[in-house]
Amino acid sequence: MTAHLTRIKSRLSIHAHRKVRGLLEGEYAAIHAGRGIDFNDLREYVRGDDVKDIDWKASARSRQLLVKRYVAERKHTVLLCVSTGRSMAALAGVGAQPRPAPTSKRELAVFVAGVTGYLAVQHGDVVGLVHGDAERRHVSRPGSGELHLERLLGEVHDAIDPDGPPGDLTALLRHVVRTIRRRTILLVVTDEPAVTEEQAMLLRRLTAQHEVLLLTLGDLDPTAPVLSDRRLLDIDAGAEVPAWLRRDAQLHRELATLVADEAQEMRRRLDQLGIVQEQVRDLDGAVTTIFRLLERHRHARRR
Repeated sequence: MTAHLTRIKSRLSIHAHRKVRGLLEGEYAAIHAGRGIDFNDLREYVRGDDVKDIDWKASARSRQLLVKRYVAERKHTVLLCVSTGRSMAALAGVGAQPRPAPTSKRELAVFVAGVTGYLAVQHGDVVGLVHGDAERRHVSRPGSGELHLERLLGEVHDAIDPDGPPGDLTALLRHVVRTIRRRTILLVVTDEPAVTEEQAMLLRRLTAQHEVLLLTLGDLDPTAPVLSDRRLLDIDAGAEVPAWLRRDAQLHRELATLVADEAQEMRRRLDQLGIVQEQVRDLDGAVTTIFRLLERHRHARRR
């Protein structure tokens, strides 16, 4: 019943130190403007907490900084907006293990959406989902609890099919603009490497109503030396990547430069829109990337 969320929590506990998980929780809490009115309990201070919330007397007794936690005045809504076109069934980057193995972008999308949703659930917030491709869009109403989140993650996983329609981020954003009325913390998850003029216009409209964050999933570099002995299939073309291409050192360097330039241009465009964006390449770095996204968003809101 809770296969996706169980794997996410397991990876969090194995790959993220307790302090890192605390920092992640602190950065998520910092997204919410203002504090609740009712005191709830105390917890250890983490970077990103408001110093006004430090309980100095309790901190002196325990010899560690403790902050007061408050009951939120109202629940916030986190909306996971995930592009589920067929390209999301392709491979993303390789991890940093001794024998690195590529991660599917589908697995990566479920993980980053799941971590964000899990943070929301832990804070008592509600989580909704909108996903789609070039042919269809689907909205799941916000709900609370881990079972609800598990169902949403299952929808994302099952919607991504290598034989399905291509992705269409423009249509997905247009659908969100047209159908989502309540204010949300909107996390957009996509594998598109650039922002078009229409997408920029739609994102600008969304920032007027929502707290918008964007995570892009990096593509696998088919020319990486570590993959030289693997058979690779181009999902969009439906053909195998030629072996000679995967052993071309010059092509590897040129592709790396192109990808870096595209990423820089995308960040520049999104910075102009006031939207914080980070790229996730593999599961090993996903937690750190989500933390960096939340941290940068907090600083951007203060400027």
